[in-house]
Amino acid sequence: MASSNGVALITGASAGIGAVYADRLAKRGYDLVLVARDLTRMMALGERLRSETGVAVEIVPADLTLDGDVAKIEQRLGADDVTLLVNNAGMSLKGGILENGAPELSRIIALNMTAPTRLASAAAKAFAAKRAGAIINLSSVLALAPEMFEGVYSGTKAYLLNLSQAMAAQLKDRGVYVQVVLPGATRTELWEKAGRDIDSFPEGFLMEVGDMVDAALVGFDRAETVTIPPLADEEQFTAMQQARLAMAPNLSKSNVAPRYRKLR
Repeated sequence: MASSNGVALITGASAGIGAVYADRLAKRGYDLVLVARDLTRMMALGERLRSETGVAVEIVPADLTLDGDVAKIEQRLGADDVTLLVNNAGMSLKGGILENGAPELSRIIALNMTAPTRLASAAAKAFAAKRAGAIINLSSVLALAPEMFEGVYSGTKAYLLNLSQAMAAQLKDRGVYVQVVLPGATRTELWEKAGRDIDSFPEGFLMEVGDMVDAALVGFDRAETVTIPPLADEEQFTAMQQARLAMAPNLSKSNVAPRYRKLR
């Protein structure tokens, strides 16, 4: 029998944040479509979740830097059974814009921006047509702190924050809920792949991945648009949002601001 919650499609599902989302959503009764490059790890995860929860698990190996593989997942999102997209797949870089060439920069943009945009668009169209569904986009706190690390990764995550907020506003009256999650530093393989020593971070800096996903799902249950699991003082983000929105009426004018006028 199909799950009453429908199907959650999760990208980057073989390990880390994606694998924990798969575990938590299976325990909530979602059937799963797991998408990642590592078929072996996904098969092992799928077998465990079938055994523990009884949900159906579909395994779809895909490299989301490749156009054809993205198209395959777009098509799967169009099926009637999918009710939730977790846009999690992503990568970081070894070094920044000065240390990487065109292939590396093109790859991170393809995986962190192009693929999640296309998948979010496909899901939004399918969900809006049936006036039901949800999209979770995984961004990063670096979207709010571009000076902290190299700017390419944080730039891709800032894009996802922007995209998610726009989608949330546009789709809220179409029956589609959009949440963007901004994790802080989380104990996953991303750091090792980016050439960073995970043990070099200060004590209390890294969040365990299970704690992060559980907190994100609390935000999901509350229908938050932006969820920041490590941020204790919600008023700090609220104040930033209010300041940003207060600028909106002044961002497009026919006259140049006085501070930029040439002295005569």
